[in-house]
Amino acid sequence: MKKILNYLGLPILVVGLLWSCENIDVPITTQLTPDVFPQNSTQFIQAAGPVYTAFRGEFSFAWWFTQTLSTDEAIMPARGGNWYDNQNYRMLHYHDWTPDNGWVSGLWDWSSKVIGTSNQAISILDQTMPVGAEKSTMISELKTMRAISYFILMDNYGSVPLDTVYGDFTSHAKSDRKEVFNFIERELKKAIPNLNPASGITTYGRPNKQTANALLAKMYLNAEQYTGTQRYNDCVAACDEVIGSGLYAVEPRSSYLQMFYPNNGPQMKEFIFAVPYDPSAVTVGYNGQMYHARYDVPRSLRARFGLPYTPSAPRSTLPEFYANFNDSNDIRNGQWLTGLQFLKDGITPVTVTTTKKGYDQFYTGTDGGAAYTYQVNLTPDIVLRQNPALFDCGNDEIAWNMGYRNIKFYPDATSTSRNQNNDVPFLRYSDVLLMKAEAILRGGNATLGQTPLLLVNMIRSNRSTSAAWTAVTLDDIYKERCRELAHEGWHRNDMIRFGKYEGKWGFKTNGNTYRRVFPIPTNARVLNPALIQNEGY
Repeated sequence: MKKILNYLGLPILVVGLLWSCENIDVPITTQLTPDVFPQNSTQFIQAAGPVYTAFRGEFSFAWWFTQTLSTDEAIMPARGGNWYDNQNYRMLHYHDWTPDNGWVSGLWDWSSKVIGTSNQAISILDQTMPVGAEKSTMISELKTMRAISYFILMDNYGSVPLDTVYGDFTSHAKSDRKEVFNFIERELKKAIPNLNPASGITTYGRPNKQTANALLAKMYLNAEQYTGTQRYNDCVAACDEVIGSGLYAVEPRSSYLQMFYPNNGPQMKEFIFAVPYDPSAVTVGYNGQMYHARYDVPRSLRARFGLPYTPSAPRSTLPEFYANFNDSNDIRNGQWLTGLQFLKDGITPVTVTTTKKGYDQFYTGTDGGAAYTYQVNLTPDIVLRQNPALFDCGNDEIAWNMGYRNIKFYPDATSTSRNQNNDVPFLRYSDVLLMKAEAILRGGNATLGQTPLLLVNMIRSNRSTSAAWTAVTLDDIYKERCRELAHEGWHRNDMIRFGKYEGKWGFKTNGNTYRRVFPIPTNARVLNPALIQNEGY
């Protein structure tokens, strides 16, 4: 998000920062030492910067791909061999991933980097900062970032090693998932009194009190999956902390789509914790990029969006997920590209001139080389016309136009690279309201006079001009979460909690329940022999 990265100190102090690529127990070394740096408040902030840079690193890649392509929300088939990428995307769709899957490894690697970098920064600042409120707040922020990363590890891999001491480079065995849950809960509760109570520019991109409360709500809502014990009243209480803060509000219908535009940022009323992106601030040694338009916008629509590059467009949704968008009066329909396509004026058709064979590679006429012009028409179904075994739709215009596309994170025409300026929310207010509604429906006590129906209609009244709902069920909540949080990385978490992750969609039929967690990556087990593989793998 523009200049906020400079405020966070993200571009600073990354030269010389090295870490294990796969294992939080391998030494992280740095040229910085407590006796030479940091010395003052500005340098304290800069010393914390690498944690936020690390978190930004794979947030829109490894985390997004694993959370989304393993569900019915999105699919990324090969098109004429393009994007097959060693089966990485195919495996996520079919639920037959192995410990060597690149995105499964990348997710572990990324989370571990943030934890290790947090341990280092906490150690340095704990030794160098003078005792006081500033020190308490900054260290609590870093511990919250570490807790977020442990939450991601626990959610995706189950039992994982707990390592919070910088300088302890021995191999650590996995701690039980319940123990990891309890650790995260303690860390967040300890941090809350010291975290900044404000929202907006002063805390943007860094966790404040309500970041911790919203994450606690997320943990409590899923507690039965993690620990075997329901915590719905605790989820309601954590949501009430966020609601009672008065810091956030549901964005109105008029600005819902703008909430995800390239010029979004701390002015958005719903962002509790968001990851800032700025194409000019990519740092060597990190990914830190957000490429949604590159993956989602059809090549033929480059001119419509004024992009300075040609998008590759391999990614689309599935009919099963798009079926949730069944209210014609809902502003959230505007995040999708479907059917016949027009330029920005909404009148001029987007056309492509190719050959008859280029349009349909299976065309058998003798005039296959003849020119052929057509209006781009995005179709809902994905068909593996070229090679089902290779997850391949084909390399013609029909194949490249398969699947409806999501442009929630609106294409950024201001960036000279494929990287976008759009900040990406991790936790936002509408999610909190939906979590509270769901927790009450699952057995929690209603509070503040807010019933599940009232809470859902608070959101829907700002999304659709259709009549308010008169009743709400858990299945309604699930579908509303699909509409509200599409492409924000929570769909895997939701499908597991609602018992839908073992279902059938697209070409996926695998119903193995052990795949609710990913395998420990092979390279992580090589670096840390104390790790035992998850059951089933």
